[in-house]
Amino acid sequence: MSRLRMSPRKTALAAGLISAALALASCSSATSTKSFDGAPGADTKAVGFITVGPKDDFGYNQAVFGGADAVRKAFPGLEVLTAENVPEDDTAATTMEQMIDKGAKLIFATSYGHLDAAEKVAKEHPDVVVVQQGNTITGEIPKNSGTYFGTVYEPMYLAGIAAGAATKTGKLGYVYAFPIPQTIANIDAFERGAQTVRPDVQTITVSTSSWCDPGKQQAAADSLLSQGVDVMTQHQDCTATVIQAAEKAGAMTVGYHADASSLAPKGWLTGAVWDWGPLYTDIVKTVKDGKFVGSKYNANFRVGYKTGTNPFVMAGYGPSVTDETKAKIDAARAWLATPEGSPFAGPVNDQNGEVKIPAGQVPDYAKNDEMDFFVQGVVGTLSK
Repeated sequence: MSRLRMSPRKTALAAGLISAALALASCSSATSTKSFDGAPGADTKAVGFITVGPKDDFGYNQAVFGGADAVRKAFPGLEVLTAENVPEDDTAATTMEQMIDKGAKLIFATSYGHLDAAEKVAKEHPDVVVVQQGNTITGEIPKNSGTYFGTVYEPMYLAGIAAGAATKTGKLGYVYAFPIPQTIANIDAFERGAQTVRPDVQTITVSTSSWCDPGKQQAAADSLLSQGVDVMTQHQDCTATVIQAAEKAGAMTVGYHADASSLAPKGWLTGAVWDWGPLYTDIVKTVKDGKFVGSKYNANFRVGYKTGTNPFVMAGYGPSVTDETKAKIDAARAWLATPEGSPFAGPVNDQNGEVKIPAGQVPDYAKNDEMDFFVQGVVGTLSK
């Protein structure tokens, strides 16, 4: 089993990634035992969205609700159903079943850890399309299922350029939840971007073992600030605590998931944030047109600068970002869209100096989704 198959948004992961992986080892791709000969979801009267957290978290879940609002505006004849704070257990399946009872034949399960419930519901309702955000279905993908996500480390590489140009101490701080490949790739890309403008820069990491725990986030931020960090970023669902801690201390900040520049009028540099509206509305249109089966969404769909319009985008710049830095970021964005462009274009060494990606090699998106090491310049250890 790859590490991507874990459910990292379960709070049980605080006990460790190994136990979570064992708990999910028996899970497999759902293949419907019921038959349905029509186009799944085409006659839907409603669209459902479930989130693992609140709609006003200045982060991951707030971005989902923004995307749901875009669907509401694009399809005024559809009812848009939403449910927040849905745990990653049987509650998720129950919530989706309730949405189906209300006429939803298209459901977005938006937490990484909602995959098992999404597969279960899709198996029981072959006429309903259930798409899941950020995880990967292994094995054969049923005709009414799929996953989708953006290439999250690309904008974090660009944000790293802004951070590297802004730091005076040469120390960047990164508060993160769990060491899953997605998070590791973000941290590594951020450091690699910063190194393009300041080769000696360090990114100091602290894990909270939680997607949203303001107390742990505050402690992590305080620890980083005490070590001389003057630019802070994060991979957390709720982002307000870390951003406000940096602003209060006079440090700069890079946002994540949603634009939280209002929380840091002085220290905001930029952010890597979700713009789900265009992707959500295209999925809805594909389903309503009866074209979901065999489409790019009836798969493990990923999109980045090389392949299309990445839903993970750069936020606006803060007042301290110079025109010179903006030009460097623009050039790097254009480079990432080329065959040679990647935050992990070799050579890439790990913390111990071991070559992980040789010179001349450019790993593809699938390879980067398996990232399991910190690059040189990142300070911190990974749980095994």
